[in-house]
Amino acid sequence: MAVDVSVTDDSDQHRYKAHVDGALAGFADYQLATDLVVLTHTEVDTSVEGQGVGSALARAALDDVRERGIKALVICPFITGWVCNHHEYGDLLYGAPPSKVTD
Repeated sequence: MAVDVSVTDDSDQHRYKAHVDGALAGFADYQLATDLVVLTHTEVDTSVEGQGVGSALARAALDDVRERGIKALVICPFITGWVCNHHEYGDLLYGAPPSKVTD
C-alpha cells in the first residue's frame, strides 16, 4: 500500500528528502557538478519500506535532473534498478543517447 510522500531538495545537504505525515521517511544523496548530478545513495526507513517512498525519491530526483537540463550518473543500486523499470527516464542517464521520442 502506497503512502502520501512529499519530496523536497535540501540543496545545503545535497539530499532529496522524503517525508510521510511530516516525518522524514527516506533520502537520496547526490553530488552536483556543472552538467551532471551523481545520485549516490538512497535510504528508506524500514517502517515505510515497500510503500513507494523509494520510488517517490527516484522520480523526484530524476524529474529535477530533467528540469535542470542535465544528465544523471546513477551509482545508487536502488535508483539504477528503478530506472530499469521506468524506461521513460533512461534518456537522463549519463552516456545515454538523446531521446528520439516525439509527440
